[in-house]
Amino acid sequence: MAPIGLKAVVGEKIMNDVIKKIKKKGEWKALIVDQLSMRMLSSCCKMTDIMTEGITIVEDINKRREPLPTLEAIYLITPTEKSVHTLIADFKDPHSAKYKAAHVFFTDSCPDPLFNELVKSRASKTIKTLTEINIAFLPYESQVYSLDNPDAFQSFYSPHKTQLKNPVMERLAEQLATLCATLKEYPAVRYRGEYKDNATLAQLVQDKLDAYKADDPTMGEGPDKARSQLIILDRAFDPVSPVLHELTFQAMGYDLLPIENDVYKYETSGMGDSREKEVLLHEDDDLWVGLRHKHIAEVSQEVTRQLKEFSASKRMNTGEKTTMRDLSQMLKKMPQYQKELSKYSTHLQLAEDCMKHYQGTVDKLCRVEQDLAMGTDAEGEKIKDPMRAIVPILLDANVTTYDKIRIILLYIFLKNGITEENLNKLIQHAQIPPEDSEIITNMAHLGVPIITDSTLRRGKKLDRKERVSEQTYQLSRWTPLVKDIMEVCVCVARYGHWHKNKTPGEYRTGPRVMVFIIGGASFSEMRCAYEVTQANGKWEAVIGSTHTLTPTKFLSDLRHPDFRESTRVSFEDPDPSDE
Repeated sequence: MAPIGLKAVVGEKIMNDVIKKIKKKGEWKALIVDQLSMRMLSSCCKMTDIMTEGITIVEDINKRREPLPTLEAIYLITPTEKSVHTLIADFKDPHSAKYKAAHVFFTDSCPDPLFNELVKSRASKTIKTLTEINIAFLPYESQVYSLDNPDAFQSFYSPHKTQLKNPVMERLAEQLATLCATLKEYPAVRYRGEYKDNATLAQLVQDKLDAYKADDPTMGEGPDKARSQLIILDRAFDPVSPVLHELTFQAMGYDLLPIENDVYKYETSGMGDSREKEVLLHEDDDLWVGLRHKHIAEVSQEVTRQLKEFSASKRMNTGEKTTMRDLSQMLKKMPQYQKELSKYSTHLQLAEDCMKHYQGTVDKLCRVEQDLAMGTDAEGEKIKDPMRAIVPILLDANVTTYDKIRIILLYIFLKNGITEENLNKLIQHAQIPPEDSEIITNMAHLGVPIITDSTLRRGKKLDRKERVSEQTYQLSRWTPLVKDIMEVCVCVARYGHWHKNKTPGEYRTGPRVMVFIIGGASFSEMRCAYEVTQANGKWEAVIGSTHTLTPTKFLSDLRHPDFRESTRVSFEDPDPSDE
């Protein structure tokens, strides 16, 4: 499947504005990258395509590299002190320079002090190209981006890291501005008012967008583009979505299985031996793209149905219900279709794995979680005594500590805060160790009511959009709040008439609603961007964050030592008295 959306835009820009721009017939070059640019490259360009355009080697600027004095080097790097100083060091000594010449492409604008340092260095004599490509984000999926900065969570929400917040905000604003510039958007910037840093970040982004617009007045021009919006949210706008057990395929898999860096590992049993197989879950796999947002109840049926169609078209027979064993038999008979058949076997295995984890514990949790999140049961009746539902789970020795914490948090969100005495009772019932119970109390640093005085009137819960007519599963009634926000933006900004039935290529000329969440976006929130896009004709929704979140990652972020008093200043931190 050819890349689409964000990945395609970034991939084309890197190929055309960097690699092909420097290409000379018959000349090979080295490509030097750092952490962010390497991840950008691997997410949207194929190594074979890069090699075809005259790149012979790709190397990490921070690792030991052999000198290649006969080759010119393309540096695609972030304008950070570390990367720029390494570039300068590569050409320090003219007799032992690492490369014949340098073509430097910064991901975004280089700070003046660093730029001056580079200009004054020996390296400047060998630099043939020096430019900025203005892409400083990771295209994670066709409609999802990441700023690849998980540490920003602590910088924003830990009370002991406040002195680091300003430089982090500057960086995020610059990265967000490159996202808009890459998509040729000059959006209206909006933010959630309850959290003061949203306003600061929004202003920083606006200033940087104005600077980009001054350089390129065509930015944001085009039919309907004036309606595009960038929405800045903090993580407290919806603390429920990142802790719920989700039952759509992608969100469920990433929550329950040890999928790391999008790699899913599983055992395959062949001729008497079993071996571990690794599969990358990404958008080149059209089966994954079609399945990832479906409810788990539909996934196995859908894979089996597609496999049947495939088998019929190749004149093979499959039984009513296809098992992994049937698939390995088919593979032996028809090795020429290994690529297609192993795709089906991966997703059948992934679905089976999810169901194994689900049956027995997660199914019990889901029922209670949905009631707590919604405040009503499956029949729409208000939950009168939520404590009765949660105590059996907290006392159950088979339920993990993190799952108990997820239930306690959902109970607190429903109540809009509880007394310290009640919280201590819950923690005691659940036998949560002290280092893990911090997760619950640290949630308050995000601005979510956790411990409240019983005499205080509690804040009113947000009114949610009615979704009675929408078909849902009983254990998947919750809709992430970000979907309401995206839909409101589209509704408010849509006026005049608009047309359906356009080809996918033409959609991009329409307006976009771009969402940015400080502190992580969950897979269920990512799904919402695709659902809103599908339902709204020419609007495209794009969502991103500092990093992607699974429930475990979210709870681990809240358990980070940075939330403890003793870690107030580390050696890298500026002296707080400088503020």
